[in-house]
Amino acid sequence: MRLGINLGYWGAGMDADNLAVAQEADRLGYAVCWAAEAYGSDAPTVLAWVAAHTERIDVGSAIFQIPARTPAMTAMTAATLDSLSGGRFRLGLGVSGPQVSEGWYGVRFDKPLSRTREYVEIVRRAMSRERLSYEGEHWTLPLPGGPGKPIKLTVHPQREHIPLYIAAIGPKNLEQTGEIADGALLLFPSAAQLEETALRHIRAGREKAGLTMAGFDVSPTVPLALGDDVAALADVFRPYTALYVGGMGSRKQNFYNQLAGRMGYEKQAAEIQDKYLAGDKDGAAAAVPQELIDSTSLLGTVERIADRMTEYAEAGVDTLNLNPAGFTLDERLAGLRAGAEALERAGLA
Repeated sequence: MRLGINLGYWGAGMDADNLAVAQEADRLGYAVCWAAEAYGSDAPTVLAWVAAHTERIDVGSAIFQIPARTPAMTAMTAATLDSLSGGRFRLGLGVSGPQVSEGWYGVRFDKPLSRTREYVEIVRRAMSRERLSYEGEHWTLPLPGGPGKPIKLTVHPQREHIPLYIAAIGPKNLEQTGEIADGALLLFPSAAQLEETALRHIRAGREKAGLTMAGFDVSPTVPLALGDDVAALADVFRPYTALYVGGMGSRKQNFYNQLAGRMGYEKQAAEIQDKYLAGDKDGAAAAVPQELIDSTSLLGTVERIADRMTEYAEAGVDTLNLNPAGFTLDERLAGLRAGAEALERAGLA
């Protein structure tokens, strides 16, 4: 099993620290450094900056938002980043959510599965440098009846095949991801429930495409906190979990809330959402079960984290992306080093 680092969103006041974290992950032999975007910092600029200041670690988008860019623009960005980084770019895509898609980008959040499928097909076709033409439900290239003509990408990526990941949560999206992508970006993964909540759906998609799980990268992100008091460490992540389960998306379309329900926390997920949407963020955080946090995070001593890493590896995780907690750079770097040490102790390096 490989380790990655997820920097999350740039612009949260820790930008200089984020670069130091990426450089330390590079030194420690982490496989990939991911950056996110929502409606603040954009991921491509961050990844270009990180790639310019690191040597070996891959840089990946977790995610480029599909409503933010045309497929051709994403292909251009991916090819450029792969070229500039010396073949170290991984392309992660996702549909975002209805509030961001419609409120920020002005793009209707409809038919996300077919939209994603068409988007991936166009991106792959463009990155292969064939002349681009496409006729689908959501995109038609070139536009009919006008001066447009099929053209091809002029930038040469470093590699012929740039790995393509999709952020997936729901069963249908997970199945489609297995069918059309090279990897899946997951959040709130429980090792004990990974087969039921994710892997069986991904495997069904692979089988539909006549593929096995060989070469497919199951790549979840997990928070990490180092210490002796597991309950206190879980409290660190209560606001984070409450935000996603309670406030990410709308009441009707919160994929993380639905995931918590499928994991057996339906009643608690409803309470978290009710309190969060009513403005009681502290109450929502308090309603998050410690078991939910503990089962989807790496908490405790290096030895306990090593045991949990073994569980993730045995469950089918290929790349485990860490998000070390810490109010200071030293604390975050200590978490990075603990992750590398735990992987070594587990015999997974």
